[in-house]
Amino acid sequence: MQGNPEFMRQAITLAVKNVASGHGGPFGAVVVRDGKVIATGVNLVTATNDPTAHAEVVAIRNACKELGEFSLLECTMYTSCEPCPMCLAAIHWARMEGIFYSGTAADAAAAGFDDAFIYEEIRKVVGERTVPEEQMLAELGNESFDAWRKFVTRVEY
Repeated sequence: MQGNPEFMRQAITLAVKNVASGHGGPFGAVVVRDGKVIATGVNLVTATNDPTAHAEVVAIRNACKELGEFSLLECTMYTSCEPCPMCLAAIHWARMEGIFYSGTAADAAAAGFDDAFIYEEIRKVVGERTVPEEQMLAELGNESFDAWRKFVTRVEY
């Protein structure tokens, strides 16, 4: 996998400009396919009151809208910082082929964006996590999956 420094510079510039704008955190992302920028994103968490509006997620949403599809096969993510657990999962769900990042998770933590606790939570078993979890109405838990299996015009993903 060979990255293009110009796309990384663009992600970093987006992050720096986002801070200066006052719209969100110091994160920028660029989605590239076939050597062309498909979409960009910046952190909009505080601007939109949306805790999922991280730069990578915003870029993925914008790229999917631009391409008219939910899969970003053959796309690469350039992001100003190593993705957090949520963004990493989103990149995988979008089926992107690679990730290039500049700053590390340790760099982000030093600036006040520490995701280590989330990685620790993921490793814990249900019942030992900080946010309580409890299964409810288990006997109904498969109704939606059964409906999905029977839905003949479903779009697989």
